[in-house]
Amino acid sequence: MLGFFERQRLVKKGLCSSKQRRRRTESEWLQTLEHGPLAKVAICLGFIVGLAVLIYSDLRSQPMEKVLIAVLIFLTALAQLWINHPKTFERNSRVLLMFGVMLLHLGIVKLILVTSDNQILRGMSTPDGFSGLERQQLWRLAVPYAFAPLVLSVLLGKNHGIYAAIFVSLWGSLIYRGIDPIFLVMSLISGFIAVFITLDVRRRIQLVRAGVFVGLSTWILALIFGLIGPIIWESFSGMHWSIIGYQSLVAIGSGVLTGFMVSGALPIFETTFRITTSTTWLELADLNHPLLKRLVIEAPGTYHHSLVVANLAEAAAEAIGASAAMCRVCSYFHDIGKLVKPEYFTENMRRDRNPHDELAPTMSALIIIAHVKEGVDLALKYGLNQEIIDVIQQHHGTSLVFFFYKRALQQQEDARAGGKIMNIREEDIPEVREETFRYSGPRPQTREAAIISLADCIESASRSLDRVTPQKIDQLISDIVEKRLLDGQLKECDLTMRELEEVAESFRRTLQSMMHSRVAYPDSRSESRGGDSRGDRRDTPLPAARSTVPPVSAA
Repeated sequence: MLGFFERQRLVKKGLCSSKQRRRRTESEWLQTLEHGPLAKVAICLGFIVGLAVLIYSDLRSQPMEKVLIAVLIFLTALAQLWINHPKTFERNSRVLLMFGVMLLHLGIVKLILVTSDNQILRGMSTPDGFSGLERQQLWRLAVPYAFAPLVLSVLLGKNHGIYAAIFVSLWGSLIYRGIDPIFLVMSLISGFIAVFITLDVRRRIQLVRAGVFVGLSTWILALIFGLIGPIIWESFSGMHWSIIGYQSLVAIGSGVLTGFMVSGALPIFETTFRITTSTTWLELADLNHPLLKRLVIEAPGTYHHSLVVANLAEAAAEAIGASAAMCRVCSYFHDIGKLVKPEYFTENMRRDRNPHDELAPTMSALIIIAHVKEGVDLALKYGLNQEIIDVIQQHHGTSLVFFFYKRALQQQEDARAGGKIMNIREEDIPEVREETFRYSGPRPQTREAAIISLADCIESASRSLDRVTPQKIDQLISDIVEKRLLDGQLKECDLTMRELEEVAESFRRTLQSMMHSRVAYPDSRSESRGGDSRGDRRDTPLPAARSTVPPVSAA
């Protein structure tokens, strides 16, 4: 409160700007909930209690022994999560998502199995022509075996989907009258098929397709285990084909219905747990977004630069198995902060005027560096995705605005040389501090952010090449990657050296294809005079457009 009144006092005196940039603010208690051990313990206890409730609802088969087995399986699951998925284990929201979805899955399974048991209690014959046993089999075929594997595979990846398939199968076989081997096998196979079909979900209709395959697998397994009609090697005499038809419809329909359920539930999970799937990334890749439309009109050079960076980053992400859709979308928005002062960046400058000629190097560097904070401000204003905001903040890391830093050093040397003649004291010459010319960071934290950071720098620097040749492109990429490594800009992300080599090779291929030379077509007037030798120079590369100002957009 006191800070607010102090700011207003400075604004009235003209010593402070009335504008405030939007900033991401995360309260301390939210951080504690996300990473605190007590919250993790509470999630684990809640899951164990939920399991116990599901098991104790059936008192006919030694519930205490089953609860003990379920707890031991839970401890195994927790250890596997800690060993194989440490990043997921660190975040309580991810732990809550995983065990919450699995508990929901088990609750649905328990409800269906209890309903199937009640069909036996109604008697051996019902008005619709089905016996109690047949109605029980119908309900057992309606179990959504692939719900949790499908949800977690799409949200967190295939490894989490396989993890869910294994453990919901083990727990599911326990909550129904002891360990049921048929249920265990059907649940495992259906879950694995769901994960395999959803390795790369780019459209929501693919979830329904996965549900169809899961339904077909359930139907085949039910035939093999005799849950539908007689076992295939028994006699077909006396079969009720209408019953078999109903059973087949339920088996396949349960898989399809599971696909629709997951498709409808995904947006809720994405919003609640701040997760963006590939399907949502593709929806965000619409170039009609208001910010991108502003870029086209107010900063067309930056817009074109962003499109090229998107192509570079997407190809590199595909080469190493990173999220290509995320790289493309984040590349579109990574430089939106240049909308505030577009004319101060090389790609948007007019040929006859360079506004940096009228500014001190420190002021020029301040304007260049500020486009990151302005980008975060605009992203928050337009409600962009959290991952996009992270990339905007991280795509320059803590790198140096080298051109203006060197210009400041040169001006300092000139001032010292002139000061000796004019008897100016050394302490009166302004000091040049390197940290003044560095971005505030943070450094890239993910593989996708690191790829976009490299693609941004390489694309900008490639515009200053005189005569574009494969050798020059190769040297340019090698130099930039080496400088980023030596400067420590990539040490906080998950990129390995092998992946970095593959990313660099992808940049080489993409840049060479985009900056290829064209055949010099002969002039029609020259042809009428007998031809011109200029039309035969097929191997001569065309010089790239070069500005007198360095690529400050890449710093």
